[in-house]
Amino acid sequence: MSDPHPTDTTRAAAAHHDASHDAEHIARHLKGYFVVGGILIFFTALTVALSYVDFGSLKANWIIAMAVATFKVGLVAAIFMHLKGERWTIWQFLLFTLFFVAGLFLLTLLAWGDPIWGTHHTLH
Repeated sequence: MSDPHPTDTTRAAAAHHDASHDAEHIARHLKGYFVVGGILIFFTALTVALSYVDFGSLKANWIIAMAVATFKVGLVAAIFMHLKGERWTIWQFLLFTLFFVAGLFLLTLLAWGDPIWGTHHTLH
């Protein structure tokens, strides 16, 4: 007896496939997407509302705004970009990228605070 071809196995599996499971699976995911979309809309409105509140200093305002934005970015990455169920290798690349970007921001900040002499143009 010879082994069936992979296409025969695929056809046999497709014949036993339950189509109702797909509809339930899709409906569950759509419901989750709509819930996350609603949460993002709420936090966007919260961001706009918080922009009118003075928390005492510009630094405090920035920290609050970045905290809300970080939460929204986390939701988008985890749910819409499907990072929630990814392997550790993907997360390692993501963490390396975040580390690299943070280093570039730090270098930019350091160069801004202590510029190279003779590189700034002044108006006469």
